[in-house]
Amino acid sequence: MDHDKNINLLEVRIQKLIETMRPSVHMRDELDIGYSFRNNTLELFEIRPRWDKKDKKINSPFAKTKFIKSRGIWQIYWLRANGKWVSYNPNPEVNDIVGFFEIVKEDKHSCFFG
Repeated sequence: MDHDKNINLLEVRIQKLIETMRPSVHMRDELDIGYSFRNNTLELFEIRPRWDKKDKKINSPFAKTKFIKSRGIWQIYWLRANGKWVSYNPNPEVNDIVGFFEIVKEDKHSCFFG
């Protein structure tokens, strides 16, 4: 029961952090930020209309973190142009999910947003 409660609290926290990254409401039809959270892995993605079919949306992942329970840390990854996830070497791990969002938003080395 505690495990489920912790997951729900984490999901609420993730939703709040995602809200801080989303563009203004009037822009969300053209660009938005979404996420998936499964098996201790959080993936962030951009949501945009397809170039050839504006009524269809595509999700383009740009950042990922995985919780390593045995170490109590979150490993950070970015998506290379070749489609492979690579450890974010300037800061490969953080102690909490907030740290992950801070690194992604800062994007000091232009790995997440180009």
